[in-house]
Amino acid sequence: MTMAQTATDLSKTTAASPADDGLQQTMTALGRRAKAAAAVLAETPAGIKNKALLGAATALRERRDAILVANEEDVEAARARGTKGAFLDRLTLTDAGVEAMARGLEDIAALPDPVGEVIAEWTRPNGLRIQRVRTPLGVIGVIYESRPNVTADAGALCLKAGNAVILRGGSESSRSSRAIHDCLQAGLRAADLPEGAIQIVPTTDRAAVGMLLRMADYVDVIVPRGGKSLIRRVQEESRVPVFSHLEGLCHVYIHPSADVAMACDIAVNAKMRRTGICGAAETLLIDRAALDTHLVPVLDALAAAGCTLRGDEEVRARYPGAEAATEEDWATEYLDSIIAVRAVDGVEGAIAHIRRYGSQHTDSIVAEDAAAVERFLNGVDSAIVMHNASTQYADGGEFGMGAEIGIATGKMHARGPVGVEQLTSFKYVVRGHGQTRP
Repeated sequence: MTMAQTATDLSKTTAASPADDGLQQTMTALGRRAKAAAAVLAETPAGIKNKALLGAATALRERRDAILVANEEDVEAARARGTKGAFLDRLTLTDAGVEAMARGLEDIAALPDPVGEVIAEWTRPNGLRIQRVRTPLGVIGVIYESRPNVTADAGALCLKAGNAVILRGGSESSRSSRAIHDCLQAGLRAADLPEGAIQIVPTTDRAAVGMLLRMADYVDVIVPRGGKSLIRRVQEESRVPVFSHLEGLCHVYIHPSADVAMACDIAVNAKMRRTGICGAAETLLIDRAALDTHLVPVLDALAAAGCTLRGDEEVRARYPGAEAATEEDWATEYLDSIIAVRAVDGVEGAIAHIRRYGSQHTDSIVAEDAAAVERFLNGVDSAIVMHNASTQYADGGEFGMGAEIGIATGKMHARGPVGVEQLTSFKYVVRGHGQTRP
């Protein structure tokens, strides 16, 4: 089985499969428990939620060996199926990775509680005092592929925001996810919170995904995190509102005013730090006015880091070592040590390219010219736009959010890193003193 085949485990349709009454009963039971737990969590004090998070962090450390053993079994099974590259990287946990999950839970516990926060308030001429107050969304369904750490991040973020969550990870990470989920359950028990607050679908049957997408009576929001085919399926089939998270087709644009050394460092880090994450740069745009000064040093740095270069005709004329890029390259999320390189006409050319081929995820300009920087930041309509920084900073933890469920690229409700605030809605609280409307 190829990596691509493995990655679409959750995205395959199940129309040909007969309905499984037993599985439907299981999913309905999950929904009922989640809805009951959500009612409790909506009024749970911050200290109790934080106790659960800290208890889960302790359990992660205490059960580190069991988690790593479970993960090794997942990784070996994936290798046996022929999985390799970025997909295998996302699946693999280490000692440091488990510790990072534990610290992430502690960071989330340290965040202010969003529930009950007054976002805005004002008084009307008739004396009515109106407040817009943050409230939990309710029950969140999170569907994800390969990354077992999402189990901890999603469970913790939903809990902090007062939501119950139903987690459905990919079959390739099922052992790891269950081991991590056990730690989250230990935290809930330590805080005397209902175990229905954080549940995991107990089967790898793909039919469970379709059922979760149709559970509008129990689930308030679906958050998908995975490949394009999974996202497309969720968007097409879900009867529940979806936080969109499309592919990370991220760009770095090098302006003529860019410091050459900085451009080299940012390009290499944005592409090569971790090639399999959604914030990895997939296309490098170089201003035509910078070809003589910046192109060779930047591409030399990328090549020295082990990156395969695919350039347009202008790029290859100056850098023959680059392979020929095709139209398909400009729209490809490689998730590998490959980058497409194109010459563009100024900031407007960069903006035009990103508008045509980008996924509205994360795009960065390397420049010292203030006017060019502001034009790029204002003209690129992506969830995250950056100046003189690596696109690999597109991460909720790096934004100070503790962690994230994903990067939302849609424009409704949540956009960018989805952290605790993005996992809330709001209501209006109106206080009067006997007013009646004339």
